[in-house]
Amino acid sequence: MVDSQKTQLVEVDSEESNLYGFSLAEMEHFFRKLGEKPFRAKQLFQWIYKYGVDDFEEMTDFSKSLRIKLNSTAKLVRPNFCGRQSSTESEERTTQKLLFQLSDGQKIETVYIPDDARRTVCVSTQAGCAVGCTFCATGWMGFKRNLTVGEIVGQLGYVLKKVDPTISNIVFMGMGEPFLNYENVIRAAQIFSSESGMSIAAKHITISTSGIIPRIYQYADDGHSFNLAISLNATTSESRRSVMPITSKYSMEELLKAADYYIRSRRRTHLTLEYVLLAGVNDSDEDARRLKKMVSELGRCKLNVIPYNPIEGPSLKRPSEDRINAFLRKVSTIQSPLTLRRSRGQDIAAACGQLAVQN
Repeated sequence: MVDSQKTQLVEVDSEESNLYGFSLAEMEHFFRKLGEKPFRAKQLFQWIYKYGVDDFEEMTDFSKSLRIKLNSTAKLVRPNFCGRQSSTESEERTTQKLLFQLSDGQKIETVYIPDDARRTVCVSTQAGCAVGCTFCATGWMGFKRNLTVGEIVGQLGYVLKKVDPTISNIVFMGMGEPFLNYENVIRAAQIFSSESGMSIAAKHITISTSGIIPRIYQYADDGHSFNLAISLNATTSESRRSVMPITSKYSMEELLKAADYYIRSRRRTHLTLEYVLLAGVNDSDEDARRLKKMVSELGRCKLNVIPYNPIEGPSLKRPSEDRINAFLRKVSTIQSPLTLRRSRGQDIAAACGQLAVQN
């Protein structure tokens, strides 16, 4: 079901309105402005998101006169697909990186990751990123702009129609910081999870943040049922600040308080802590002990350890396999779930932290 939230309505003007990305409430508003019955909105909502139709002429339960009216007052425009790269890691589970161009020429990347019964799409929320984490290629691009709801939803729309109609999981972990585009990200997630839309269960949708503290509190108070992941990546403020400059604005102590607030506000949903493992930065035995203590004190959370995926630019390095295993052994006795993410698509720069395009 769609999470309950007030939606800011988009006014219909004299120019064509791009309805791709509209919520059901916005579509109802649009049809009223046209002098049409609001129930048409649900029909259009299903045509666009459930069935992937982007041509009014194919919407057979609309009269000819209505189709003519829609063609003259509205349009359905998604990001323009430019090409793809396919990983050679596995023939049966081929990761794909998809390139899209936006209406202003900016480009973004989306990743499709098939893995046994799971079919995951990693969507982008911004062109570039303003947070500037040193281990992330998108951060080195700098910030271009936020994506619209339609540009976010359009990534999944293309994958469902052209790549795989059986997508099971969505992660907002592509290019950009989702919580710096909060409203559009939430509205996109609501379309993803709508039973009349793309029908991805809310429990299979994860929104990741580098630690935008005001939005973590807002997200907790808003009561959304999507999963939340926080990129921790260090056990001291000093080491986190060295790889995540945002720590200078939002301290690690404040971040942990916000994480605790989120956990306490939820009855069933766990918080995921993401920890990118960097050689000589945050992979020591002492780091492992501190991390174990943090997770234990927070309680109801999951820990996802991600060995660093190298990118051009920084002098950071991925720990050796022995170091990775030693680190995991130190934290493996925590009561919370612990996973090691072996990122897919490294050969096409599609793994965690590797997305970047030249505009």
